[in-house]
Amino acid sequence: MDNRERALGFHKVGPGKVGIQSEVEFGNAEDLGMVYTPGMAYASEEIAADKSKVYDYTMKGRAVAIVSDGTAVLGFGDIGPEAGLPVMEGKSLIFKKFVGLDAFPLCVNSNSVDELVRFCEMIEPTFGAIQLEDIKAPECFEVEARLKKSLNIPVLHDDQHGTAVVVMAGIINALTVVGKEIQNCKIIVNGAGAAGTAITKLLIKYGAKDISVLDSRGVMYVGRENMNKYKDELAEITNPNGYKGGLKENLIDADIFIGVSVGNLLDEEDVQNMSEEAIIFALANPIPEINYDIAKKAGAKVVATGRADYPNQVNNVLAFPGLFKGILESGKKHFNEDILLAAAKNLAAVVENVSEDMIIPPAFAEGVAEAVAKGVKEFA
Repeated sequence: MDNRERALGFHKVGPGKVGIQSEVEFGNAEDLGMVYTPGMAYASEEIAADKSKVYDYTMKGRAVAIVSDGTAVLGFGDIGPEAGLPVMEGKSLIFKKFVGLDAFPLCVNSNSVDELVRFCEMIEPTFGAIQLEDIKAPECFEVEARLKKSLNIPVLHDDQHGTAVVVMAGIINALTVVGKEIQNCKIIVNGAGAAGTAITKLLIKYGAKDISVLDSRGVMYVGRENMNKYKDELAEITNPNGYKGGLKENLIDADIFIGVSVGNLLDEEDVQNMSEEAIIFALANPIPEINYDIAKKAGAKVVATGRADYPNQVNNVLAFPGLFKGILESGKKHFNEDILLAAAKNLAAVVENVSEDMIIPPAFAEGVAEAVAKGVKEFA
């Protein structure tokens, strides 16, 4: 039986991977009187008199809505909300497994920014937090920014910030391996979408000085044509040396390459043109910007990918469960870059014996979610 057949059988068993389970005893008529009428009426009365008590008498404080329009599903792109549902179910199961939160996959039949924002605003009474997922750029930036202003619960776009936290943790440990300081490194980020933008901002927060971002048209700089307002904003805070041109020439003497773009962009010569003991995060999935073995053969000291069959897998599962556990337990209403950086530092510290093939802990390593959550709570 091949992997496809096994996977389809796995998803069809339920069918699907998640469902509802009772958190209370419910087996007789007396229990029914508590679960429904008249017992539930007393809870409703308490909440009607004081809305904050919704956290005492309902699931709200542990409930996360995973909202997606299916326009940027990893490895597929715009495949629609129905096809995106298996991914959101998987995220829900991960929440339950790693931190015990109840996450609900909500795939929305609209890619209108206004409608996505309004949908999230309308479900706010039910949920303690909202995770935005697989919404394409640049719409995802506007949706998140507007919701941070209008909602009184935390909202986080995982494709941006979950990815950035894991990458930042990996970079912290990779710099330890090569004995370099972030402020002295030439950094190239290839990909100016959701992940690339958030990674860049978190690297700058950590102290990066010489960092340039490229899209399909080359290095972004102030005044370049064919950029939207989000790329213009990114150009304002990057590329201090005014680099121009494409990826290959800008990789020369680079200390760090972070790819969140497309597969097979780099070859051995590109790696050899980088600085000694280069760090490469080739995160395009399922095909990295450069194969792990090729990058290592060419002289890269530390290589990370998004794949589970090589060392140093950058996987969002290392971040988002702990991020939401921490923010919900802290009572804070918004994520910010300080919180995300604290989470990344704690995630990096989970790796006790840092080496070139161990800069990021495995997904099932003990204490990962707890460490991330602790970083969130301590800073919040």
